[in-house]
Amino acid sequence: MKILIVEDEPKTGEYLRQGLTEAGLVADLARDGWDGLQLARGGGYDLVILDVMLPGLDGWGVLRELRAGGVDVPVLFLTARDQIDDRVKGLELGADDYLVKPFAFAELLARARTLLRRGRTTVEPTLLTAADLELDLLRRRARRAGRAIDLTAKEFALLELFLRRQGEVLPRGLIASLVWDMNFDSDTNVIDVAVRRLRAKVDDDFQPRLIRTVRGMGYVLEVPA
Repeated sequence: MKILIVEDEPKTGEYLRQGLTEAGLVADLARDGWDGLQLARGGGYDLVILDVMLPGLDGWGVLRELRAGGVDVPVLFLTARDQIDDRVKGLELGADDYLVKPFAFAELLARARTLLRRGRTTVEPTLLTAADLELDLLRRRARRAGRAIDLTAKEFALLELFLRRQGEVLPRGLIASLVWDMNFDSDTNVIDVAVRRLRAKVDDDFQPRLIRTVRGMGYVLEVPA
């Protein structure tokens, strides 16, 4: 499942993105209302976690624009505004739930999963595969040709991204944004090092090789024809 977090406070945004990713979800992060609105309109998200106090366009405005445009994605407000009037306003605008900061991540995750189940029209796969490579999202396990592969949290997130977008060339900047929540710096080789380490675990001792470099563009995971 794919979640959009719209949160301008960097530590909170990263905390949410990392926690949701480690829980087996794909989480993108927008840091202001206008960016959040654009992503929510076209990103195919299953849930939006939305702050109220945002630069540019506040959360009320984001939700109002989404609903006016016919976007019915479930929305969970996550905000420090704890007055009853604020909660009522959010729900009347079309929010599906409202959680006040500070919050326990376990509660947020439970509420998010409830909204995801409620809005789900198809069964979301919990096992991603390519050839004899398997990634179990529930048990957080990877296997290839029946052999267990030990992955770090970042390697797991990177492999999940590759498998979910199988056959799609992923630029380094997109990988940096979705897995590391950082802007890509052409002077750093963090993405290349991470992909090289992942390849060593899932490709070096196996055939066919699944992850390849597309020169000048990025990386792709696909099963050779």
